[in-house]
Amino acid sequence: MAKDNYSDALVGKDIPILSKDSKWQQLFLLSPKTEKIKELEAELNALVGKQEKTREKIKDIKRLKKKLLGEIVVLRDDADKSPKQRKKIEAEIDDHTRLIKECNEKIEECEDEMLGLPREIYQTDIQLMVETMNIFYKRIHDNSLEIDAIDEWVSKVRVQLKKNIIRMQEKELENFNVYSYMHNIFGPEVIDLFDLKYNPERRHPVIKPGMKEHNGIIIEDEKFTDD
Repeated sequence: MAKDNYSDALVGKDIPILSKDSKWQQLFLLSPKTEKIKELEAELNALVGKQEKTREKIKDIKRLKKKLLGEIVVLRDDADKSPKQRKKIEAEIDDHTRLIKECNEKIEECEDEMLGLPREIYQTDIQLMVETMNIFYKRIHDNSLEIDAIDEWVSKVRVQLKKNIIRMQEKELENFNVYSYMHNIFGPEVIDLFDLKYNPERRHPVIKPGMKEHNGIIIEDEKFTDD
């Protein structure tokens, strides 16, 4: 999928608020946040914070309204019981009524303010996700190219390593046989005179299938003959 199509593909998808998501935050332990990511994260946090504060404000106003309504009920009862205090109590009732009206207006204002916030939050969250996808799509793409290059290098090295191991074994076999022939022909004293630095015990080659050791010499099996 092309990166430019991320936004279209994500429309209507249920995604978490990324700036509040611990897994999203952990992503950026792998790669530092860009300035664009930081800007979108700050914008998203501001919108979410505004939404939360507005919700709390509505709850506080509704609690006040409920309290005022309860007090009006008591005041009306008091007005019926105390005719002499009726005017004073009615003034208090009018004041409470005014405050309740103000509460209703403030609640309406907050609710109007809340109407556009979910959409703004969602759109900013989508932008943040797309920007995140762009960053880590590139990282995965770059890593994949490097993985392919390393894999190709490893394959070549593996072939070269195998060739070098075979070559090393052949040279060890040649050294062993040359030393063995010279040792058998000239004897150990002459060998010591030339100070040949070769330890047949340490460098003894592995006898492979199809080969045998005869009189200290490694030979092919089909060439073997008794003296």
